[in-house]
Amino acid sequence: MIANPGAKVATQRNRHAAKTAAKRTTTNALLIYPEVPPTFWSFKRALAFIGRKAASPPLGLLTVAAMLPSDWSLKLVDATVRRLTDRHLAWADCAFISGMIVQRESARTTIARCKEAGLRVVAGGPLFTSEHEDFAGVDHFVLNEAEVTLPQFLDDLESGCAKRLYTSTGFADIQRSPQPRWELAELNRYASMSIQYSRGCPYDCEFCNVTTLFGHRWRTKTTAQVIAELDGLYAAGWRRGVFFVDDNLIGNRTALKQDLLPALIEWQKGKNIPLQTQLSIDLADDAALTRMMVEAGFRTVFIGIETPDEESLTECNKRQNRGRNLVEDVKRLQRAGLEVQGGFIVGFDHDQPSIFQRQIEFIQSSGIVTAMVGLLQAPPGTRLNDRLKQDGRLRKQSSGDNVDGSTNIVPVMDHVALREGYDRILQTIYSPKHYYKRVRTFLREYRAPAKNVSLSGRHIVAFLRSIIRLGIAGRERLQYWKLLIWVIRRRPKRFPMAVTFAIYGHHFRKTCEKHVASS
Repeated sequence: MIANPGAKVATQRNRHAAKTAAKRTTTNALLIYPEVPPTFWSFKRALAFIGRKAASPPLGLLTVAAMLPSDWSLKLVDATVRRLTDRHLAWADCAFISGMIVQRESARTTIARCKEAGLRVVAGGPLFTSEHEDFAGVDHFVLNEAEVTLPQFLDDLESGCAKRLYTSTGFADIQRSPQPRWELAELNRYASMSIQYSRGCPYDCEFCNVTTLFGHRWRTKTTAQVIAELDGLYAAGWRRGVFFVDDNLIGNRTALKQDLLPALIEWQKGKNIPLQTQLSIDLADDAALTRMMVEAGFRTVFIGIETPDEESLTECNKRQNRGRNLVEDVKRLQRAGLEVQGGFIVGFDHDQPSIFQRQIEFIQSSGIVTAMVGLLQAPPGTRLNDRLKQDGRLRKQSSGDNVDGSTNIVPVMDHVALREGYDRILQTIYSPKHYYKRVRTFLREYRAPAKNVSLSGRHIVAFLRSIIRLGIAGRERLQYWKLLIWVIRRRPKRFPMAVTFAIYGHHFRKTCEKHVASS
């Protein structure tokens, strides 16, 4: 226990004042990513099986780091993998903080600590672009795309006239974006790495803020940039998965077929690095593009399915999903060698009480193992937010957590019925019986390319931990052993994948049980 916390703060301020008085020529900049709370996509409980702390590093901050003056001294603290200490704060002259909406509370705590330590605080990223008015402790907001606003701030900072707010209505030429500073991240603490090829999306779903942040025009880096980033990761010793964080990788199919994918296919020779991305369901219409993606190393794709209800798809302007046999589209991609992860939403104005069972049946029959189901939310800047605000149906901030059962809108359906139906979906699809059945449904369809799978010591340890935690101590132990016996008999080459899904299921189930219990 600290006897006099005020003295501790004063000491920190004195240290900072001493550094300022010394008039050093080098600025010490601390790049801080606030802690990500346990969520569906944090994979926190699953990562514990392989000894990793987080899914991926903060790509935005690593890119910003490459845009800061070359004579600055930089340190990155990702609070999800490394505790922010008083020593970090005493070293720094300023702090650059970025985050997403789900990190809102952690960001407040981080900003308060930085101000107590006497640091100049600069903030940017999706959270602050949406809610900068709510963060009084920040000295400078550098919002929208950093490639546009950060140079303006740095010029003014050097001239001694930095403003509090920097925004832009234009979009960046990302072919001028620098390569992320991978060396600042503790790579061995992450399960995967992230890179970005494109920004923007040609679609305009009412509930989505992608086009608000990045526009409709699909902008890309050059293929040379992407390969250079991958080379940088490989040179740093990275041999595991890489996530293309693009909101819709197939925004321009011609560019992919003629440029990026052929280069990735060539780059992958002798490497076999598994790739993951996000895209739209209409990939299923293009068999040639699908084959090229698989050949280039893509193994997992996240697709916004949202709902099997045609009226709700029309309501939210999800036109690319309308008039389809969505289950067959998913299975077509699975048979081509892609694991489809799916996003689902309930709470549309047109949703009827039958939607909950329809969602359950769709998820189970499709074999989408990783099914993220959330209540409809209206993020700031979306057309949905504007419409509901005009109708007087907004009631609080969006939580940023896709499966916490919260919503910031007043739904048409009775709220109690909506929440009970939503809880029933989660309790059903992530119950051991239904979840493991869905894994087998997927593995029956999945046709992966013939690639050698290298297993490390961490994989062996994860398997042994799964035996203890799931096969012996877990309430899913019967389903766990049934799956392993089934896969050995029917799909022996898929054994590592089956174990991985069992571990994922543990994380998903615990996460969903926590949210259902709090309702």
